[in-house]
Amino acid sequence: MTQRTGAPRPRWVLGLAALAAVVLVAVGALVVTRLVRDDGPRRAIGPTGGTGTPQATPSPTPGPTAPPGAGITGPLNLLLVGVDTRVSVPGWEPHGDAVLVLHVPKGLDRAYLFSLPRDLLVDIPAFPKAGYRGGKTKLTHAMSYGSRVPGKPKQPSTAQGYELLRSTVSGYTGLRFDASAVLTFNGFDRLVDTLGGVDLYVDQRVVSLHRRPDGRHREPAPGGGGYVGPQMVYEKGERHLTGWQALDYARQRYVTGGGYARQRHQQQLIKALATKILGEDLARQPERVQQVVDALGGTLLYAGGPRVVDVAYALGGLTPERFVLVDLPGAGVGKGSGYRGEELTSTGRKFLTELRAGRADAYLAANPKLRITR
Repeated sequence: MTQRTGAPRPRWVLGLAALAAVVLVAVGALVVTRLVRDDGPRRAIGPTGGTGTPQATPSPTPGPTAPPGAGITGPLNLLLVGVDTRVSVPGWEPHGDAVLVLHVPKGLDRAYLFSLPRDLLVDIPAFPKAGYRGGKTKLTHAMSYGSRVPGKPKQPSTAQGYELLRSTVSGYTGLRFDASAVLTFNGFDRLVDTLGGVDLYVDQRVVSLHRRPDGRHREPAPGGGGYVGPQMVYEKGERHLTGWQALDYARQRYVTGGGYARQRHQQQLIKALATKILGEDLARQPERVQQVVDALGGTLLYAGGPRVVDVAYALGGLTPERFVLVDLPGAGVGKGSGYRGEELTSTGRKFLTELRAGRADAYLAANPKLRITR
């Protein structure tokens, strides 16, 4: 990636790491494998084009350098996708395990974060690039179907799968996305540990399916029927979580509330990490920024659209109190062996309508149970 002049490296790195840190915890992950812009109208941000490549200026005399994010006025829509970790298995098609949307209204003074169920029944549009004809099925499959490369059955493309997932989410929500982050689990625990852990209110007792109390992975049960061995337990209350604990806690869905509780925990973790980053004021601590970057290693790739540093700086005025977590209620469609997936209730669907119309605050005031307060 080409770095523009006029943006000091420590601040550029901070923007990249901070945005990644804020969004990745939603899926208990941190490797940004792709950050992709929507194919719609491009925002004019500084002297770069949509590809992020510096363009020649007509005047040989440089003018004043605009501050990062000066051209971003909102609204902004960011799509955050957590990918099934088995993308490391050769030929394994990636699935969208967690899908979150961050909406920042015009004025950039607040943000709304909400999740869409991975099993949400949606209309997935036809995608000729992957030979997919379209259909109504679970949201998680959109990335899988879109990742298929004709003639290369063992070489699925996560980036191509994202294109279909983005189109599907855009069609369902009515939102156009300015940027997106596709995330996997690798590296998240290192990042959290580099930041010194994260403080979080655990809102219910959570028993881990995957980890032992010492952090080791539990052994698979004979015959593939789950896992065996002692289990890590997260008791209700204020907790300080290390990297592996934060990752493990955010993954658990066999708890009271099921997948919807997991979505809530992921959103709470996002806010907790955002609060941690803001509280440490990393922009004034270059050595701490470098530690975060070193923790990421070579796992982060920027691929176009608004520069991450611009987005990060544009949202720099947000405080944790202005970071609103929204819990969209849903219910299963079908029962037992006839289970087809999930659907949002009328209250949840109406939130999307009010969000697009700029009336989210009024709707949340009238429906306070939608707002996650801890």
